[in-house]
Amino acid sequence: MFTRGIGRLLIALLLVPALLPAQAPQQPLTEKQKKERALAAEFDVDAAEIVALEKEMAHAIALNDPSFFQRVYSDDYVGTAATGETRDKNAVVARIQGSAIKYSNFIVTNINVRVYGASAVATCTWTARGEFSGRTFARQYRVMHVYYNNNVSGWKVVASQETQMPG
Repeated sequence: MFTRGIGRLLIALLLVPALLPAQAPQQPLTEKQKKERALAAEFDVDAAEIVALEKEMAHAIALNDPSFFQRVYSDDYVGTAATGETRDKNAVVARIQGSAIKYSNFIVTNINVRVYGASAVATCTWTARGEFSGRTFARQYRVMHVYYNNNVSGWKVVASQETQMPG
């Protein structure tokens, strides 16, 4: 009886390691892997910063506040409005500053950011509701902003394209 119990114990001890999942030994990261991970983390931070800028931009538009555009748009910015008109930074600031539009709602959704080193592209949807010249309106736009980071003054919008959605 005693030997039968020891036999079962020995069989159990031999089977337990075979039933446990095998773990590969941890290999130290190569320098290339370390750089790739650091770059991926940096891109995540950059993307989050650009998402915050896109939200801040929508807020500035809703308030007709040109200070955001003076700070974040590059001096050589060029953009195309939904009307097809091209605008530089000064034209955007003047348009925001002199706007007679009273927004009841201006939100940005569907923000997607792709970072390419010192450049990034952000796409999003703008939804606007408000009043202009006594008439109410509701519009949606697909918008693309191109950013550049010179590591001195942070991310700047260098180009944009707005397209009004039908309906």
